Amino acid sequence: MLNREKLFIGGQWIAPAGRETIDVHNAGNGEVMGRIPAAGEKEVDAAVKAARAALDAWSATPPATRADYLQKISDGLKARSDELARTIAQEVGMPLKMASRIQAGLPIANFANYAKLVREFKWEDRVGNSVVVRDPVGVVAAITPWNYPLHQITLKLAPALGAGCTVVLKPSEVAPFNAFILAEVIEQVGLPKGVFNIVTGFGPNAGEALVKHPGVDMISFTGSTRAGKRISELAAQGVKRVALELGGKSASVILDDADLPTAVKNTVNGCYLNSGQTCTALTRMLVPASKYDEAAKLAADVAKGFTVGDPLAETTKLGPLSSAAQLERVRSYIKKGQSEGAELVTGGAEAPEGVPQGGYYVRPTVFGKVKNSMTIAQEEIFGPVLSIIPYQDEEEAVRIANDSVYGLAGAVWSKDEARAQRVARRIRAGQIDINGGAFNMNAPFGGFKQSGHGREAGVYGLEEFLEYKSLQLKG
Repeated sequence: MLNREKLFIGGQWIAPAGRETIDVHNAGNGEVMGRIPAAGEKEVDAAVKAARAALDAWSATPPATRADYLQKISDGLKARSDELARTIAQEVGMPLKMASRIQAGLPIANFANYAKLVREFKWEDRVGNSVVVRDPVGVVAAITPWNYPLHQITLKLAPALGAGCTVVLKPSEVAPFNAFILAEVIEQVGLPKGVFNIVTGFGPNAGEALVKHPGVDMISFTGSTRAGKRISELAAQGVKRVALELGGKSASVILDDADLPTAVKNTVNGCYLNSGQTCTALTRMLVPASKYDEAAKLAADVAKGFTVGDPLAETTKLGPLSSAAQLERVRSYIKKGQSEGAELVTGGAEAPEGVPQGGYYVRPTVFGKVKNSMTIAQEEIFGPVLSIIPYQDEEEAVRIANDSVYGLAGAVWSKDEARAQRVARRIRAGQIDINGGAFNMNAPFGGFKQSGHGREAGVYGLEEFLEYKSLQLKG
């Protein structure tokens, strides 16, 4: 049992005032794998005050020194990478091999990358008779999700610390243990007291108390659009800066001249990554109507190759969902797709065979002949459910791709790269992959429309936590 009874506040492990705890479940078997404190207003207040007290000294610390701490955190996480991967595989359900590379590997790489960026960043500039400097925004509340828990923490914490901000983190109560490992690493490297603080609890209690606290200058949130709207409402009362990375319903546009088998395979892989629990998941596959039958068969064949099972097993390609609530949600969407008349190509709402008892497993599912007006094409499912949408011509493909309240990501496939880029430029989303273009940790990440505002990753993520200040010189 991974029981955590204390919170990391002001550089110390402190027992919360109340005795309420939260059970954390193993995604693979449904059993309780540990418990964490359910913090409330008192703990949040202590954490914010600690962050506020540490702000002046930390913001005045030379960037090179801050960068050194980021590198030390990266090294500390690397030393515990196997433990992190195994912990997150059980919390979230991602297969262990992939969790090692993504869930543990990306945070390690990003802390090191921000150490480099902070050293290279231009902190001031001369504009006429003004010196324009960059100041940290202040105390940051980082509220993070469960699907890529440590990665999403890192994309907030590393640039915030590098910018000279102090941070109060509220990780998801669904996948919190990785954040405690991070706190232990931070304590070990000797980050000054109060610069980083962690409080765990439910959103309506700890989360809202953090957002409303007058000592918080900025909220950086990743999660559902519904929660993002609530955070915006609360933060507006204090005119606080808010960065939001919210939902997505990304379209993979396969043009008529694309390499169809490659495009379909990569789209299904992009839909099913982390059991579909990915905000950028390519959940809508747009194919020319004349190639629908071939595309549907290809997609079904790829989907059937996703072996469902225990995330710690070597043979597993598709792990469980993260929680019982998530399982119920995904199954309800599959039933909705069937009731609205979409063609069930493969999969379905029934439990897969041969999986561990009690785990949150779902069949890899493909729907065909989907209309973009259907619920499964408009709402974020957050499970391994692909919708194939036929289109008549390029104009209709672009219109369908943009017919969404979201605009986080997407993909375009064509043997003519210039054509693919032309189509990609017309899609209103923050990140478009061209013919399977590789992930770039220095490119800006974020969305249009109800996918949020603000950008994470690279220098763009660093700038989110900085304010401009002009020093007007006399002559």
